[in-house]
Amino acid sequence: QFFVFCHGLLQLSQLLVSGYLKSSISTIERRYGLSSQTSGLLASFNEVGNTLLIVFVSYFGSRVHRPRLIGCGAILVSLAGFLMSLPHFITGPYEYDQSVASTFSNTTNLCQPGAPGAWANLSDASCTPLASRENHEVLLVMFVAQALLGIGGVPIQPFGISYIDDFASERNSPLYLGILFSVTVIGPGVAFMLGSAMLRFYVDIDKVGAAEVQLTNKDPRWVGAWWLGFLVAASLVALSALPYFFFPREMPKEVGEVLHTHASVEPKCFPVVLLRNLRHPAYLLVVLAQVNISAMVAGLATFMGKFLERQFSLTASLANMIIGAVNIPGAMVGIVVGGAILKRFQMSLRQCSALCVLGMLLCLLTAFPLLFLGCPTQKVAGVTYWDSSGFGHHDMECSAQCRCPEKGFNPICGSNGVEYTSPCSAGCSNVNVHADGSVLNYTGCSCIAGLGLARPGSCGTACSHLFVPFVVLSCLAGILASTSHTPSFMLILRSIQPEDKSFAVGIQFMLLRVLGCGTGAVVRAVALGPWCILWERRCDRRAACRYYDNTLFRKRYLGLQFFFEVGAF
Repeated sequence: QFFVFCHGLLQLSQLLVSGYLKSSISTIERRYGLSSQTSGLLASFNEVGNTLLIVFVSYFGSRVHRPRLIGCGAILVSLAGFLMSLPHFITGPYEYDQSVASTFSNTTNLCQPGAPGAWANLSDASCTPLASRENHEVLLVMFVAQALLGIGGVPIQPFGISYIDDFASERNSPLYLGILFSVTVIGPGVAFMLGSAMLRFYVDIDKVGAAEVQLTNKDPRWVGAWWLGFLVAASLVALSALPYFFFPREMPKEVGEVLHTHASVEPKCFPVVLLRNLRHPAYLLVVLAQVNISAMVAGLATFMGKFLERQFSLTASLANMIIGAVNIPGAMVGIVVGGAILKRFQMSLRQCSALCVLGMLLCLLTAFPLLFLGCPTQKVAGVTYWDSSGFGHHDMECSAQCRCPEKGFNPICGSNGVEYTSPCSAGCSNVNVHADGSVLNYTGCSCIAGLGLARPGSCGTACSHLFVPFVVLSCLAGILASTSHTPSFMLILRSIQPEDKSFAVGIQFMLLRVLGCGTGAVVRAVALGPWCILWERRCDRRAACRYYDNTLFRKRYLGLQFFFEVGAF
């Protein structure tokens, strides 16, 4: 039981490292100007190191000192976590688009007709060869860290699961594994909560004083302290690794069971064992179903935050909070309920599979309405909205004399309900500021009919009333889908030969990683690329996306989730 406790703790902190990246991915995109494709690849790159090794390591499962290998893996994971935060310390402070009104700088981004070229090259100033090289170094460090994270994670799950299943009594084994799996699910939840907490601090909290930061966390240019969470998570992993170096190679079996000893197993030929497991129909089908579910979960974890931010105009911090406090605990409840039903009714293998099918069917019925709950893209002048008063694509007469910078991005919301990419593009000539230097409103905006008033910040999407139903339904679908988690694992552990257990679980995790998480994240990164209607440009290349086509984004993203759910069913 102490081993189960330690293993739960280690899995929790390991998932904190990998899950935290997913919770801060939209922030890292903004900080280093990464595209969706690059960040999607980065988020799933740890699967590469993991996949290459997991089958071989788990094949040797019964012939090595499992606890010690788990400990060594954990040390690597901890190292990877510290490496992930390194880019923050080797790069300069974050420079955001300074075309924001402020009493500290003379650039107010207002309409200044008499100043030709006043805005010449706002964002190009930072386009030195050094800046683009810095970006390559950042990416290199992060990809290496992700590869290490994958390699370190290899022994942790297969060895832990087989070690517990070997020395626990057959009655208690499902309970222990259920506890571990629910921890596997809490892990990302805690990671998103950690993300939510850390992203409230400004990214350069260690480099600049609070007085110098003129952004609030609702500003679209705000970047939170993404690196802090990695330091916290990596330290936790290092602590959790210590007990593993003191566990015995084999434990006395819990009372009430015959021991299948692993020590006496004849070393078998690798391909024979591999084929024997892959030709097992129950094993193969269950793994394929789990592959679909893990592809769905990978997509939810990687892009759900961004999806909630865009659809319902939430801050990154709040979006993480929702995922961490609602969706993920929901999935955990499902896993525990599935395990409890198993133990209560002592289910046969056939009943286990019926439970899995029922769970997925109910999940499909709950998830279908989600495709229709969402917001249209907000009206952004010159991007998604052109009015009849001559504010057109080519002839933006109302602000033509202002000579606005193409790249300036400091969104404001006009009193007419239309969003403008900057005060200049709305033709605003005056700004009113609070005593502390923050902007109250803009006046004299020639493109805004009526009062010509605008407030700083995005208008947001006007359908916050759909947010609660969306969260409730998605949480319910998660609970139902995850009831199939423990029964599907039992189908695998009980239908294969005892001495192949470690190996079968290893192959299973490999397939889940490659086919599930890897393809899930990459497919979505590619699927999310084309729905961008306005890109931020950095040094003549595309960086992060400023505005998505919300309807397309919702249909493609949730449609893909639904597709994987049908596959699992």
